[in-house]
Amino acid sequence: MNNCHLVILKKPYLDDILQRRKTIESRFTRTKRFFFGRVRPGDRLFLKLSSGPVCATATVNEVRSYEDLTPEKMREIKRRYNCYIRGSAKYWQSKMSCRFGLLVWLKDVEQIELHWIDKKDWRAWVVLTEKENFGLIEYGVPKTPLESRRARNF
Repeated sequence: MNNCHLVILKKPYLDDILQRRKTIESRFTRTKRFFFGRVRPGDRLFLKLSSGPVCATATVNEVRSYEDLTPEKMREIKRRYNCYIRGSAKYWQSKMSCRFGLLVWLKDVEQIELHWIDKKDWRAWVVLTEKENFGLIEYGVPKTPLESRRARNF
């Protein structure tokens, strides 16, 4: 069975995903987070604007996990994948001391009707469970893809 995830994104990155310019979502951390090893091809992602609504879904196409990252390895990841990640120089500089990384290739990105959830913690990635799903699992299949509004402004 595939997992569902809530992925919180800053506006520039979410916009790039919705406009199909960003096709890899990256997460780099100094410590190993709960979602490492829990993201698999076929999983469903609910994409949420930071401090805003859930506004899109995507399917995981491919995943690569990294442990024991070094600045040299981070530079290589940047060189190989930044055209798909679309991280700024400031983004990459802030990630140079991270030891763990996750690259998630996205497919089937679809805007959905805006769905506001009651989430008050700081987690930027949540593996959804039956107990903790913010009503998204019941929300199910996107009600109405917004085909004509792919570049919607929030």
